[in-house]
Amino acid sequence: VQLQASGGGLVQAGGSLRLSCAASGSIFSINVMGWYRQAPGKERELVAAIVGTSRANYGDSVTGRFTISRDNAKNTVYLQMNDLTPEDTAVYYCNADITMPGHYVGMNYWGKGTQVTVSS
Repeated sequence: VQLQASGGGLVQAGGSLRLSCAASGSIFSINVMGWYRQAPGKERELVAAIVGTSRANYGDSVTGRFTISRDNAKNTVYLQMNDLTPEDTAVYYCNADITMPGHYVGMNYWGKGTQVTVSS
């Protein structure tokens, strides 16, 4: 199983970016999919997570600006980021709880991360 994230880059403050993360490999089901981020010198923190296609949770600092969504048919999760600020600069990591065929318990997987840099 692999998680492949894309969509990071450099954007000016106030701008928008959309991140995508596709899960591939031997997948029976995916429970939670989400995004975390880690800025230099800081701990990794939850940005947003989604169960199914509608039950979403957001970190306090992104509520109202970021929107997480999911396409179950494509095993893909998206993060629409609007009104970006320099404080959003970080490496963004995709995360998912995935159950493989023949297994009863899911495992937690991480993508390699994609850099988001917001200039002032």
